[in-house]
Amino acid sequence: MKTGSRLRSAVCATEVMLVKAPATEVEICCGGVPMLDPAATKPSGLAIAADARSGTALGKRYVSASGDLELLCTKPGEGSLSVAGVPLVLKEAKALPSSD
Repeated sequence: MKTGSRLRSAVCATEVMLVKAPATEVEICCGGVPMLDPAATKPSGLAIAADARSGTALGKRYVSASGDLELLCTKPGEGSLSVAGVPLVLKEAKALPSSD
């Protein structure tokens, strides 16, 4: 897995691009199911897990709790992103310094 890689969900329309890759190999999931290479065909019969339905938003960045993984959402969907069962959080914009 390297920076710039693209992944797509196996259970919804979500597509992401890897912005920051961890040093070790990890399994990125969307909707509770491992994400696929964009060229791979979606397996049939899979559904979004009930606890992974918070969705993704176009143009938003999602990061792991440790900060070593960052994904950019290029196509939104119904499933939420996670790594090893831990949900990724929406990366907030940095506050600008006060101009007072």
